[in-house]
Amino acid sequence: MTILLGCIADDYTGATDLANTLVRQGMRTVQYFGPPGDDVVVPEADAIVIALKSRTNPVDEAIEQSLDALNWLQGAGAAQFFFKYCSTFDSTPQGNIGPVTEALLDALDEDFTIACPAFPENGRTICYGYLFVGDKLLSESGMENHPLTPMTDASLVRVLDAQTRHPVGLVDHRTVALGPDQVRDAFAAMRSTGHLHAIVDALNDDDLLTIGTACADRKLITGGSGVALGLPENFRRAGKLSTDTVADQLPSMPGLSAVLSGSCSQATLAQVKAMQRSRPSYQLDPLKLAADEDQAGAALAWALPLLADGPALIYASAAPDDVRAAQDKLGGQAAGALVEAAMAKIAVGLVEAGVRRLVVAGGETSGAVVQALGVDGIRIGPQIDPGVPWTTTMGTTTIGRTELALALKSGNFGVEDFFLKALDCAP
Repeated sequence: MTILLGCIADDYTGATDLANTLVRQGMRTVQYFGPPGDDVVVPEADAIVIALKSRTNPVDEAIEQSLDALNWLQGAGAAQFFFKYCSTFDSTPQGNIGPVTEALLDALDEDFTIACPAFPENGRTICYGYLFVGDKLLSESGMENHPLTPMTDASLVRVLDAQTRHPVGLVDHRTVALGPDQVRDAFAAMRSTGHLHAIVDALNDDDLLTIGTACADRKLITGGSGVALGLPENFRRAGKLSTDTVADQLPSMPGLSAVLSGSCSQATLAQVKAMQRSRPSYQLDPLKLAADEDQAGAALAWALPLLADGPALIYASAAPDDVRAAQDKLGGQAAGALVEAAMAKIAVGLVEAGVRRLVVAGGETSGAVVQALGVDGIRIGPQIDPGVPWTTTMGTTTIGRTELALALKSGNFGVEDFFLKALDCAP
């Protein structure tokens, strides 16, 4: 097996976001949750995305997992590699974006890469190195309240510089507007002055296509899914990728449907409210979980009689003040772990009861659900909203050989009626 592009993502929904971008550009893409074992039969693909749950891990763990994924992708014959993180650059002063990037550069014996989390279709743009979410700076967008990775500085140069051993430069939008050759020249100038990293501005999709073209010869690229927009065309120009591949076909997946939401982002909170207007919902409480109340069992007992009449929503999403109150009592990691464990148990119970189409909101929640269900990998299908496709599982799950349709949504993505919209177009 030989693939064109090998990708490493630091969370599960981010991996699916990237795979969605590649599929829309005609690359047959499959996603695995961790490097596949020797017993896994990998289908023919142009790109493989290895999804990790490393975004908030200790730095050493994140590096080790990422290098393991890189080693597998090198064995699969990938010629180019992509390290994918969130379009809101979710991280902390200690990492993990900078340390993982430098470990990958060292392993590949490379001396330069870019960092570009821009995703204009979802309102993430970079201007003079500052990341905007819509018309607000990242630090004023609500991300400053993120329970695990609060982003209080919109300057990506400063954020990345705090995490790296080597200097971070900037290729601003004026250079990007001049075209790929000028961007490549800017890369060369930065390399000559010892810069291992360059934040690259992007205001629109045309900028992303320019950046992708300029990165044709870069062995490692880092960023959000947006900057991958221009990579497939590089392979086409080299005669390595077909122009007429249909990459997003999925099998039909009849069965019951449900929605699980653990994200506390502003976008997901609005989506929860929108679904509550027409469908029944049940809220989990971290404080009750900490008191050993079997909320997972109660949620399943509540949901199962309802599902024959349509989807139900089970959620732990809460406003920032409520999240802080739970974290103050339980600790941030502990509160999150309790919710993830409950969501994992609920997902298994739902599938055992006949749910075959499951929408999951939040990267950490998606990771817990996928791991509990024992999903090895997924095929990437058509887009629901920017950054979120439907997928179907490959191989076995915890529930025998049951195949499932999964929509794994990053907390910040999707329109207000996303949950119902997703179920309306499910495979």
